[in-house]
Amino acid sequence: MRDNEILSTISALVDEEHELRSKLRDGELAGDEEHERVKQLEVALDQCWDLLRQRRARRGAGEDPDAAAARPADQVENYRQ
Repeated sequence: MRDNEILSTISALVDEEHELRSKLRDGELAGDEEHERVKQLEVALDQCWDLLRQRRARRGAGEDPDAAAARPADQVENYRQ
């Protein structure tokens, strides 16, 4: 994925998160459903941001940004711990 594609994916994920929160506020969605999907969205966002950072770092180091790859969710999520 190229940077612009990653940024588009991030935008779409954020839009979905806002939509879910709006539906929850309006009573159109159960809290458990929203919570689980938001959790999935957060993981996907973390993976996208990580991939974008990898691409930018590679580009800054004179390497091929296309050699960057999405890391597994459990690896990306454990960065915070």
